[in-house]
Amino acid sequence: MEQFMELALREAGLAFDAGEIPVGAVVVFEDRVIGRGHNQTRQLHDASAHAEMIALSAAYNHFGDWRLEECTLISTLEPCPMCAGAAMLSRIKTIIYGAPDPKFGACGSIINIPSEKKFNHHIEVVSGVRKDEVAALMKLFFQQVRNGKEGVN
Repeated sequence: MEQFMELALREAGLAFDAGEIPVGAVVVFEDRVIGRGHNQTRQLHDASAHAEMIALSAAYNHFGDWRLEECTLISTLEPCPMCAGAAMLSRIKTIIYGAPDPKFGACGSIINIPSEKKFNHHIEVVSGVRKDEVAALMKLFFQQVRNGKEGVN
């Protein structure tokens, strides 16, 4: 899955270059990328325009269905409650992410939606893939924001 995290990191770079929080995601089915996305909340003026949501939407379009039962969602950052919930509802098989998100993480950091026993679907979660690279990109972005460069408010 390293090669797919590389693609997610490229997507995160597109977000970074656009002044968005640098998160990228891809959806993989049978070793092929069927959806990709990067954060576009500022650009689209849409709080739901997270990398994972955009990648999931592209995957739905690929299949013409909302069920992604044999797919893997790969994100540079731990998905938030909205994105983890969308993955759950989509029946994603596995979520792989790079760095944990101590403020909004919903795959173990704050809450754990994929493993919640009350839900009828559970998702395997793999964390820490290229964690240091993801963390470095996030750190650089927020340093630039603090220094007054373009980016999140």
